[in-house]
Amino acid sequence: MVSDVHGNTAALARAGDGADALVCLGDLVLFLDYADHSRGIFPDLFGTENADALVALRTARRFDEARDLGRRLWDGLGVDRAEAIEAGVRRQYAEMFAAFPTPTYATYGNVDMPGLWPEYARPGTTVLDGGRVEIGGLVFGFVGGGLRTPMRTPYEIPDEEYAAKVEALGEVDVLCSHIPPEVPELTYDTVARRFERGSRALLDAVHRIRPRYALFGHVHQPLARRMRIGATECVNVGHFAATGRPWTLEW
Repeated sequence: MVSDVHGNTAALARAGDGADALVCLGDLVLFLDYADHSRGIFPDLFGTENADALVALRTARRFDEARDLGRRLWDGLGVDRAEAIEAGVRRQYAEMFAAFPTPTYATYGNVDMPGLWPEYARPGTTVLDGGRVEIGGLVFGFVGGGLRTPMRTPYEIPDEEYAAKVEALGEVDVLCSHIPPEVPELTYDTVARRFERGSRALLDAVHRIRPRYALFGHVHQPLARRMRIGATECVNVGHFAATGRPWTLEW
């Protein structure tokens, strides 16, 4: 089980070793590495110094200024923004989808581009978003993407649309999502010092259907990586880009 891969292809190629299946909860793309500002699509285009400036503005939650900086840089580059980003994403997807073992079950993160996945998902990789699959006798339900934020990442959707996907799952044994349920301990990032978006619909589903597990990522340095809500064990499976270690679910 991995989440927030963010370009760590080398570790991804080993993540399924010894497991019956690999589950990936999204965020394959690395646009900008907040720990190493030289890595990602943005510094590849604009250099590390501009990446330093962008990270500083975003960390200070000066989002309007960050967008202004981005506009100035793109205007000076003289290429189509969407085409340049897509080209970078395609290079990363080609490497990462090739690294997925068989079988892999995957859903999108908020920085992913779902429209491109069908081109790269090979036989043996099953993509689910608002869908279910049985693995080893347990029913896994998958909900991809994130909710709207000032960051405006590629796959953020309205709360109502997200809730409809959660509702469509029905009863599951393992509830898999990119973002966590809306619980302060699970959504607060202790390094970024801010709350990330969690889902009320996921939390309601945990109370209503009482799955064995609710598994997710998104929050890289959470206040709590694990907590129990009623009958459900809620687990942040980890910031795989940083650790390179998958989280193992055994039953």
